[in-house]
Amino acid sequence: MVGAPSRLPTAPRGTAPHRVLTIAGSDSGGSAGIQADMRTFATLGLHACVAITAVTVQNSVGVQDFRGIEPDVVGAQIRSVAGDIGVEAAKTGMLASTAIIEAVAAAADAEGIGNGRATPLVVDPVAASMHGDPLLATEALDALRSELIPRATVVTPNLDEVRLITGIDVVDGDTQRRAADALLALGAQWALVKGGHLRDSPDSPDLLTDGAQFVAFTAPRVPTGHDHGAGDTLAAAITAALAHGRTVPAAVEFGKAWVTEGLRWAYPLGAGHGPVNPLWSVAPGN
Repeated sequence: MVGAPSRLPTAPRGTAPHRVLTIAGSDSGGSAGIQADMRTFATLGLHACVAITAVTVQNSVGVQDFRGIEPDVVGAQIRSVAGDIGVEAAKTGMLASTAIIEAVAAAADAEGIGNGRATPLVVDPVAASMHGDPLLATEALDALRSELIPRATVVTPNLDEVRLITGIDVVDGDTQRRAADALLALGAQWALVKGGHLRDSPDSPDLLTDGAQFVAFTAPRVPTGHDHGAGDTLAAAITAALAHGRTVPAAVEFGKAWVTEGLRWAYPLGAGHGPVNPLWSVAPGN
């Protein structure tokens, strides 16, 4: 069982903090995507660089539209910040199309980001919003499997994304392990199969493996309908811990505790789902 969230060390005032990069889409409602990542990074004391992949038109009730950024511009953003500022860990979120995935993969290789390279890469394979709105072209799933997941230090799909990527419908511990093995077979160094969508479970069970180790992370299920951006927040917190040099299992443990606390303090927003709340850590009394 995952315990209470810890804190990451922060840099002394006037000195550069750890630097991270998020490669993802912008959420106009401020609850998911780039905005969720930057809220998490800021509250954890890291400097966040960004590569915007898409601009979405969305609010608390759904995604009404989106436009992908030109793939060469996505790649140029990555190379620009990595080449000058430098990044100590990176993550992906919404990538929208095959061409954007290919541009991200090429830029990551050029800048030493990803599995087997100096800078760890967390791949959050965003395929649809929490409302079911598609955020990834169907034909781009092949590029996700062949181009991005093999570059993942850790891949962090939810159960809907697991089914799209592997064809495995996770309903229990056995199918969760099979799905993790299938993700490793695609080339990921570590696979984290999240169990938050196993709604019949009293806990939220996640399984992490590199093929040799199987590590289970559970936390009490938080009874809230305000969980917009939960996957982004978890992946961002894992990325932040990796930037501090933590191992993948330790980073996942940290991220799981962090997002669980964010769910406990989630707040309503608009007419639909409110966001996971990383601001709990800077509220009075914390």
